[in-house]
Amino acid sequence: MASEAIKVTSPPLLRLLGQFRLEYDAKPVELSRNGQRLLAFIGLHRRVSRTVLAGTLWPEVTEDHARGSLRTTLWKLPRCDQALIRCSGDSLSTGTAVHVDVHTLIETAFDVVQGCARPFDARLPPGLIGTEELLPGWDEEWVLLERERLRQLRLHALDALAETLVREGKSALALEAAWASVRSEPLRESAHRAAVAAHLAEGNLIEAVRQYRSFRQLLRKELGVEPSPQFTRMLAQHGIVLFP
Repeated sequence: MASEAIKVTSPPLLRLLGQFRLEYDAKPVELSRNGQRLLAFIGLHRRVSRTVLAGTLWPEVTEDHARGSLRTTLWKLPRCDQALIRCSGDSLSTGTAVHVDVHTLIETAFDVVQGCARPFDARLPPGLIGTEELLPGWDEEWVLLERERLRQLRLHALDALAETLVREGKSALALEAAWASVRSEPLRESAHRAAVAAHLAEGNLIEAVRQYRSFRQLLRKELGVEPSPQFTRMLAQHGIVLFP
């Protein structure tokens, strides 16, 4: 006989950025390793077929064995009056009430890239500025692929956000966005260009030159190449002459 479902007053929260964490009413719920992997995969993809899920999580065994492991893992999941997993034919999906932090980051990033984000007057979206990566320490191929996809999306969103904030005259916030991108990928030129653009918008020419030279030195040391002509022209348009 199945145990009585846990009653909660707020939607279950599934955290995949940083260490895996499932919460009911802000309290962590203990899960087996397979339970974590199952929830993480479905949480990332929203909906997945049983065949794909079993084959991905248990690739080294037969299909029948993998499906058996899937059934066992599903049966062992904690039961809540707000379902964690919904079953529909051969498909499994996250429950309608379950909040997954990755989806908030993705939606925010796409809004920024597409120019649909709300104005930011005092602070930037914490999901974009934060440094937590997807499931650190997990080295399965499906995690690595999603981790890199999210990293690239976040970097593009930060660059776009910095450019938008410069146009809006919010240089301090633009610098925060640019530096978040630089910290994540120091060799990314677009992030350094965004930081220089913010300095130039404020009239801080010395800071702009210092930022450019720091990036040029890093690029020469790590890759043996120079910044792009586009970057150099940014400074030349403000009357700044750069010397080798």
